[in-house]
Amino acid sequence: MSDSVSVFAAHAADYDAQRRRLVPSFELFYGTAVDMLGLRGGAMLRVLDLGAGTGLLSAAVLSRYPQAELVLLDGAAEMLRHAEERLPAASITTVTGDLREELPAGPFDAIVSALAIHHLEHPDKRDLFARIHDGLRPGGVFVNAEHVAGPTPWLDGVYRATWREACGAVGATARELADAEGRMETDRSIDVATQLQWMGAAGLQDCDCFFKHLHFAVLAGWRAQAWPDGSELRG
Repeated sequence: MSDSVSVFAAHAADYDAQRRRLVPSFELFYGTAVDMLGLRGGAMLRVLDLGAGTGLLSAAVLSRYPQAELVLLDGAAEMLRHAEERLPAASITTVTGDLREELPAGPFDAIVSALAIHHLEHPDKRDLFARIHDGLRPGGVFVNAEHVAGPTPWLDGVYRATWREACGAVGATARELADAEGRMETDRSIDVATQLQWMGAAGLQDCDCFFKHLHFAVLAGWRAQAWPDGSELRG
């Protein structure tokens, strides 16, 4: 088990409540991620949630698309057990696995992730983006609601200080903030511009940042649509 997986497995029971206190823009953050799924229209019948944890993002997806079938992948079985308690059994399949390994078989209408991919080393992120592209159906969308680095060290420090104040304002305790900063030691966050470049290099199109507040950003990109002969229409 990787360091980040073991750290979050230990906090599975109180993860959900802490998210609302440690992500000051919680509703907009997760809401924008779900909004991205319908931006181009089309069916949303099969969705893969990477680093699904306790199923927070999957629950939001199912609330908007109750007919969808979701595959939840996470390295911590403890987290997935909470997801299984939260979500209807008929709508989900849970898989315990590593994001650096082969993904569940596609194609998927959407591949989503929240606060997970930033734990990977940078080469592993780029490799994952390529595998995400290949796992999408033509026209399918990748949405990453992510913890990102500031574009400069100074801004990174500003974001951290402002985040502490914002979390305190919504009820986070000093202990919760200290624990969260301890967990951040395992982070390998990268700035928005670099991630968008990597997503484009993986073959995704129309990549952009659709929401950003401090260290929290929602990035999305689409696999090219297909011509009738099955080849991809490149933009």
